[in-house]
Amino acid sequence: MSSAAPTLLYIDDDAALARLVERGLKRLGFTVEHASDGSAGLQRLERGGIDVVALDQYMPGLDGLETLERIMALPEPPPVVFVTASQDSKIAVTALKAGAADYLVKDVQGEFIPLLQVAAEGAVRQARLQKARDEAEAEVRASRDRYAALAAEREVLLREVNHRVGNSLQIIASLLHLQANSSNQDDVKAALTNAMGRVAAVAQVHRRLYTSQDLKSVLLNQYLDSLLDDLRRSAEGNRMSRLTLKAEPVEIDPDRAVAIGIVVNELVMNAVKYAYPDGPGPIHVELKLAGEDIMLSIADNGVGLNATSDPRSTGMGQRIVSAMATKLDASVGPDPNHAGTKIVVRFRLEKHAPKPASAAVG
Repeated sequence: MSSAAPTLLYIDDDAALARLVERGLKRLGFTVEHASDGSAGLQRLERGGIDVVALDQYMPGLDGLETLERIMALPEPPPVVFVTASQDSKIAVTALKAGAADYLVKDVQGEFIPLLQVAAEGAVRQARLQKARDEAEAEVRASRDRYAALAAEREVLLREVNHRVGNSLQIIASLLHLQANSSNQDDVKAALTNAMGRVAAVAQVHRRLYTSQDLKSVLLNQYLDSLLDDLRRSAEGNRMSRLTLKAEPVEIDPDRAVAIGIVVNELVMNAVKYAYPDGPGPIHVELKLAGEDIMLSIADNGVGLNATSDPRSTGMGQRIVSAMATKLDASVGPDPNHAGTKIVVRFRLEKHAPKPASAAVG
């Protein structure tokens, strides 16, 4: 028990027995107040400050069960120990079902007082434990609500950041597109178009995150479809009329989605520039699951890797693909059984230890 003396309200019309209870419980560490009937007891409870109630059954006016029902209807009722001279077990069962913390039979000599002390102390202790548990649960719920509110606010902010970043990058890509269209020099036009594709690859990821329900992943088939649409609208778009995509729905984290988009951009642009010297031809992008790996391939039916290298090639595409392959922990290499050029990129669906990376692009 707490060092502070608990206050017990004894509700009983037997004044002599009430005096016995008061003297006995005071010696045992209680502060005792007496109410002569149920109505008086309810009026005292409304003022507060009562830790436990001892309640008799047979009283004029409201009996014990009726008084108990009204006590239980109070906003924060104290625990009630039902005390009666009746041996009727039905009353005990009814009282306990109605919310009484305990039940004991009294005698006119006051020999039940030590039992009342134990029952009252137990009821107070249980009530305090329950209150502490309720307060802890309320704090947990409040903390959970605060966390949910913060998480929702964070998600809104992340969406807004992705929206703004995506828009800014799209503006940059559009400016590069305009500059490429206005250039009369093929090497400048190609360099600007490549730069535009790289920026668009990053912008598409942020645009996907802005509209996605999940800010932690990107659906690759939808992302690559939008990315290839951007490439078709680029300065080299007239040479990409036969650019196709076959992709399974695979979710991946945004950082690796950016790397995949940049790899696709580089390899597609490489095929556009070098695969078909005499005019546009088919370029096919494929993405599929192979067990725990993702297989990405960019294929053409052109002159192949063994053809003489184009003197305009700077090797920038190869360096970019190699860098992105390292980021993906991917293996990159040509398919020797393909008639034209087919570059295959293989990496794990989940991140893992790095694999050796190589690239063969112009």
